Amino acid sequence: MAGSLIANTVFALYRGFGTLGAPLIERHMDKRLARGKEDAERFGERFGRSSIARPDGTLIWIHGASVGESVSALPLIERLRKDRPDLKILVTTGTVTSAKMMAQRLPEGVIHQFAPIDTPAAVRGFFDHWQPQLGLMIESEFWPNLLLEARKRQIPLHLINGRMSRKSFRGWKRSGPVFRSLLKSFASIQAQSPEDQRHFQALGFADCTSPGNLKFAARPLEADAEELARLRAEIGDRPTWLIYSSHPGEEIIAAQAHQRVAWTYPDLLTMVVPRHPERGRIVAEELRANEMTVTLRSKGKPLTPETQMYVADTLGELGLWFRLNPVAVMGGTLVPKGGQNPIEAAHLGCALICGPHCGNFQRIVEDMSAAGALKPIVDRPGTLAAAVVKLLREPAARAEMSSAARAYAEDQGEVLERVMALLDPALDQLK
Repeated sequence: MAGSLIANTVFALYRGFGTLGAPLIERHMDKRLARGKEDAERFGERFGRSSIARPDGTLIWIHGASVGESVSALPLIERLRKDRPDLKILVTTGTVTSAKMMAQRLPEGVIHQFAPIDTPAAVRGFFDHWQPQLGLMIESEFWPNLLLEARKRQIPLHLINGRMSRKSFRGWKRSGPVFRSLLKSFASIQAQSPEDQRHFQALGFADCTSPGNLKFAARPLEADAEELARLRAEIGDRPTWLIYSSHPGEEIIAAQAHQRVAWTYPDLLTMVVPRHPERGRIVAEELRANEMTVTLRSKGKPLTPETQMYVADTLGELGLWFRLNPVAVMGGTLVPKGGQNPIEAAHLGCALICGPHCGNFQRIVEDMSAAGALKPIVDRPGTLAAAVVKLLREPAARAEMSSAARAYAEDQGEVLERVMALLDPALDQLK
């Protein structure tokens, strides 16, 4: 009883701030718009206003916060379209980058919208317009107003590929009844690993299951064949390596590592794919300030023999970079950002290197390391350089890691079947 009272009081205060603080929230959103972090033409969607009519029929709502979560949802969306073509699908994400990615990769007929900000008015506007019959939340979205409004409207919500890092677990555990109350908004929770499952169970959702990580269900990324051939011709026989989905600070570590590796391979080419492509120009300036010769892909200039670092500041081309580079470094692991998805690189046979900050994918990293599919290192340029040199110098060791990475990714491919088996009873009820 006391726990419910505490939770209700906290939620009432939260809703009150969302209402009374609306002018401050709008000012914050305007600043994001000015910085290019919001889409000007679709800004109303963030406040629960849409210019697209709701389609007739049963509508399923799928939400993923950013690129990683929304990409994880793609195999599930394709499967739903195949198995249940009568259902309409709405996908929401929260970032401009993820919206651009979804525009490229969503199947025809699937609607994309920006997720509403978590204020009572925006959330009510969103549900009033779209009226979904069922919601699938991907990974770790726990916005109170969104969840509580769905519960009030009796919209069944299912958390898919649920993630609860050790750090998040400790934080939510301190919240006590507040988070336990939020978890009651879900009809089911599917955790992406046994550890995540234990965390959700310890926080009060005893029936949590663990069918596996939905990221494993993704098909290997595609690449334009002509562009791949053109880039291979420009690179020639130069040794190359890649850091993908990099965060601020990691590009400089990569530049310092490049300078060390170049002692052994003077014609070395390092490719950098920033996590947020809009950082491309800033990344290029930082690298040039560190005396690197840089080519920026968005400028359309060719990759020349003089190019030391190639900044691939574009969307939807990771399939190119994984195919062009035998060695790949996971972004977000050389600085404390929790890491990025290693499975896409594993599918295409990259020999993977990972720094120590991999909390978002801790179990995957541990399993891949144990399988010989990934090399963990500390976050220092010298250590990174030594790992890159070893893999470039020893093709047999690199091929062994590549083979292990492919095998690991392929062995996990049945996760979609398990996810769908758990979802099917809820989908059947929609009829």
